[in-house]
Amino acid sequence: MTSISAENEAQTSTEDRSLQIAGMSCAACQVHVQSALAAVPGVTSANVNLMTHRAQISTSVPVSTESLISAVRNAGYDASVPSTESSTSNHKSPAPDEDTDSVGLRALAALIAGCAAMLLSMPLMMATRTDDPLLALSARLLAPFMPGWLMTLPLQPLRWLLCALAAGTMVFAAPSIYLAAWRAARHRTTNMNTLVALGTLIAFLASFATTVAPNTLHKHGFAADVYFEAVILILGFLLAGRWLEARARSSATAALRGFAQLEAPDARLLDLPPGSSLNAYASARETRLPLQAIAAGDILRILPGDRVPLDGIILQGRSSIDESMLTGEPLPVTRAISDRVYGGTVNIDGVLIVRATAVGESSTLAQMQRLLDQAQSGRAPMQRIADRVSATFVPSVLAFSAATFIVWIVAGNITHQQNILGHALSAAIASLIIACPCAMGLAVPAAVTVSLGRAAQSGLLIKGGEALERLADIDTFALDKTGTITLGRPQVAAFVLAPKATLSKATILSYAATLERLSTHPLAAAVVEFAERESSLAAAPLVEQTQVLPGIGIQAQIDGRLVIVGNASLLDDSSTPMVPPATLMQATPIFVVVDHIPQAAFFATDDLRPTARGAISQLLALHIHPLLLTGDTSASAAPIAAAAGIEDVHAHLLPQQKLDAIRKLKSKGHHVAMAGDGINDAAALALCDVGFAMSSGSDLAREAGDVLLLNSDLRLLPAAVRLSRRTTRIMRQNLGWALVYNAIGLPIAAGVLYPHFHILLSPALASAAMALSSVSVLANSLRLRHVPSA
Repeated sequence: MTSISAENEAQTSTEDRSLQIAGMSCAACQVHVQSALAAVPGVTSANVNLMTHRAQISTSVPVSTESLISAVRNAGYDASVPSTESSTSNHKSPAPDEDTDSVGLRALAALIAGCAAMLLSMPLMMATRTDDPLLALSARLLAPFMPGWLMTLPLQPLRWLLCALAAGTMVFAAPSIYLAAWRAARHRTTNMNTLVALGTLIAFLASFATTVAPNTLHKHGFAADVYFEAVILILGFLLAGRWLEARARSSATAALRGFAQLEAPDARLLDLPPGSSLNAYASARETRLPLQAIAAGDILRILPGDRVPLDGIILQGRSSIDESMLTGEPLPVTRAISDRVYGGTVNIDGVLIVRATAVGESSTLAQMQRLLDQAQSGRAPMQRIADRVSATFVPSVLAFSAATFIVWIVAGNITHQQNILGHALSAAIASLIIACPCAMGLAVPAAVTVSLGRAAQSGLLIKGGEALERLADIDTFALDKTGTITLGRPQVAAFVLAPKATLSKATILSYAATLERLSTHPLAAAVVEFAERESSLAAAPLVEQTQVLPGIGIQAQIDGRLVIVGNASLLDDSSTPMVPPATLMQATPIFVVVDHIPQAAFFATDDLRPTARGAISQLLALHIHPLLLTGDTSASAAPIAAAAGIEDVHAHLLPQQKLDAIRKLKSKGHHVAMAGDGINDAAALALCDVGFAMSSGSDLAREAGDVLLLNSDLRLLPAAVRLSRRTTRIMRQNLGWALVYNAIGLPIAAGVLYPHFHILLSPALASAAMALSSVSVLANSLRLRHVPSA
């Protein structure tokens, strides 16, 4: 094993980290790896995703990456740092899981060998009378197609030929199954490979004994049956199932992989001396460098057709940008000087000069990909059912198969049945083969992974299966006003001085603009824009002790005066009202108070988002009650709510009062979701069952939310609910199918139908049924790719 570098040894932060896991084949493998990682001292949680073969680990104290990888290797599997995180790692990468094309070719070879084995087995089957109607029917159907010369071949050479075919298939087509089973046995664990390896080895050894000494067995009353064709077909069906499963996995994760591949390979760096003017950009020489060589502050040129390499601000140029990969918005948007552009989007028709603002892991694309990786590894509550069953499933099947063999032997001796050993072996092997924990392990993560990918394509970033499952139960939806159901681009329509104002208009505008430049609220930007338009602002005054007042406004000491800009909470009952023009009675007021004396008020208007009314109608159709929670006045909130179709309005709320409203709803048994974008919404977003954060909102709101809206289309809210409800239905269907499949399949394989119908499921058919179970779960999950977006 290659030792890790000193730099990697130093990487022991307590942040979440990912590992790529190799060698997993079923839910039992997933449970073993998860348990091994959870047992490492300092690990608080470990989630392993069977779909993506990724492990997400959280630690409470520094834990080295090497200790985590060692724990996985000691459990019989392999692990490495994912390629995006391994630049500083000297870990030797584990052997990759089987290549899809290779599995497909080996499956085809095994199935062709299986068909040949079935033909060669026909003389053996004809020579042996059977009371199994399925085998008898197969013999009768195939008999007319058998060449005459085949039926005249001596039986013993046919047995040896079938033995060679089976041994060749085991060694050349499916060696990984036996190696994986051996590794698991060495580490005292079991998995799906254990069941297949045991079943096929028992069948091969029993058939080999028959081939070596058929007459001896016949003298002792045992039928000279061989199962070589069953061994080959079991492996063929298993490999075919894994190939189909790999194809389905690839389709399920296609959206998420595509999201990860949006990054441009390089960037055009302009060679400019410090302090260069705008005129120098056009003639500056450029150098194409890999993204790792670009630093924040570098000046880049982006030509038409180029993928935007990094987040940045446009210094020169104007162009249409295709942001559909990030936002789901199909139409290009126009970006010009001072606008932001994001890595992964496509520049369509203009030359842009951009200053890089975020590179590497701090870029928007990298952050969103990191959130998606964490979301995939998150576990839905329904997954715990599958985990509990999978943890003991394989040992239980081994015990069941052994009990099946013993019961057949005892019952056969009591009833003096012929060929009891052959029937007992067949039933025991079929029981081992048909029991597939893969379907149970894939039932929930397959649906979650496809759903997360479909959501990302639509412009929704859902932070994991738990949020997805909670969202399905939502019956109440609370919405903020400014920046959520409105456009968030308010404009000041009127400015009114207080009757007892002690400062001039120019001074008030200067103070207000100076303070509001320090706020991220949309109303703050409107105040700054109005002040700059109305007055030639003086040089920036001295600002000290700035403090944000959540739900109220912002305050600071400016030139030694206490200046507060905010809503009506700043005023007391004795304050002289500042009345807007009659046409602006529904506008939002922003008050300026200096040294506790009201000085003026701005009155801002904001328009309803065009998609708001349609979104509310869809929520109502889903039997979800919408309500408005806003810190704005009732006079401003009521008309906006009415235009959107919201009847339940709670206005003039402080952040604590929003929390109280959410708590009250939850105490009555409601499942509450909320959409918001401001700092004052963050606590409410964290408290409710599912929080929706607008991508244009504050960082705090985005962190607190469970779902991030990548564009401003409010119809994404009901779309997310529909997707979550469809996903939970499919998760239940998958789990139900996996449980019912094993509940029915195991008894049939054990021979429960034989006493009355003389039907004994052959091991080859059991293998085909086992492969079908996993593929059916994945195929059912893939239906989520076609759920309509907003």
